[in-house]
Amino acid sequence: MIRKFFTIIGTIGIFVGGVVLIAIMGAARPKPERQTPEITPPTVFFSTVVPQLVTLKVNAQGEVRPQTDITLTSQVSGKIVKTSNLFVDGGAFEKGDLLIKIEDADFRAAVASAKARVAQAEETLRREEAESELARQDYEDLGRAVEANPLTLREPQLAQARANFEATKADLQSAYLNLDRTSIKAPFDGRVRTRNVGVGQFVTPGAQLGQLFSTDIAEINLALTDGNLTALGLPIAFTETDERPGPPVTLSAVVAGTLHAWEGRIARTSGAIDPTTRQVSAIAVVDDPYGAGSDNGTPLAMGLFVNAEIAGKPYADAIILPRTAIYGRDQVYVIKDDDTVESRTVIVVASDRDTVTVASGVNAGERVVTSPLRGASDGDKVLPTDPDDLSKIPSEKPEDAVLDDKRRAPNISSNSSEG
Repeated sequence: MIRKFFTIIGTIGIFVGGVVLIAIMGAARPKPERQTPEITPPTVFFSTVVPQLVTLKVNAQGEVRPQTDITLTSQVSGKIVKTSNLFVDGGAFEKGDLLIKIEDADFRAAVASAKARVAQAEETLRREEAESELARQDYEDLGRAVEANPLTLREPQLAQARANFEATKADLQSAYLNLDRTSIKAPFDGRVRTRNVGVGQFVTPGAQLGQLFSTDIAEINLALTDGNLTALGLPIAFTETDERPGPPVTLSAVVAGTLHAWEGRIARTSGAIDPTTRQVSAIAVVDDPYGAGSDNGTPLAMGLFVNAEIAGKPYADAIILPRTAIYGRDQVYVIKDDDTVESRTVIVVASDRDTVTVASGVNAGERVVTSPLRGASDGDKVLPTDPDDLSKIPSEKPEDAVLDDKRRAPNISSNSSEG
């Protein structure tokens, strides 16, 4: 028992002595000095603003269509006795060419009958004129002081004869017109889209004979955004004039495995905004697409889907920045002389995959941040680094200068396919 008691007392003594020793050593250790942590400004890349002359271009797509596309119809009834060799699917014709001939025997007979009625009405009119003049002379020979009655002078009979003569002349003119309508001629230079009738077929007024389209002018409807209109310098409801021609357009498409290009211009824009797409239609035109406007003999065929590159207005002091300089839709950060940042709102007039074109918002010689700067506020300090001199990046925090792949600027493009 005594041995066990001394063992317990010894263990307790060792424990208490250790605690006392640790306390003495802790009290003797010098206390660390409190230091305020040094905050290192983030390292950012920048691009120096250099204004330059930039001519913007807008890309769009559209389908080629004729300026005039009609359904050819008959105005008279009869049997078709002849069709032109030009009146076939895909056939080319000129204005005034005979396309279809309808049997005209009945109409020639109608003309002859109308001529006879005109001759008869004219003879009646001449007789009534003579009788009216004779009645006037007889009345004057009687020496009456009272004005003669119109019936006495046969004035109603004369008026009726004149009206009948005019009516028969109108009937003759109508007969000639119907006879002329038996020869159906091309109303313009163009081509046949489809033919619906042939020789021997009987047609009635309003019957559809075929589809024709003009080839003097080709039109392409191009959908443009408000930003596209800004880049082109075009207003809504624009119409070209001699004093203000529309901007030139280059149309391109692959035909038979070969890339072809045609030159045109913007002739007008629509006067309203599409409520569904919020876009405006611009009409590009190409003169004589099957002749002088073709590309080395390859016509700008109707129905062809083409890409359009429209030349925009030049900007004398435009600024081209890397796409990574844009935060949100139209914000950039400018590095001031004291290496603090200031947010600016810019006007972006065009962009592509790697760059944006800015019309205003920054000045020549200013430094614009081109690398990520998350949560920055005006007045924050940064460490500007020229991306062409990467040796200035501090080695202890290289991640501050590394571009963040997860951050991307919004896709503000001059292409009309983007709203």
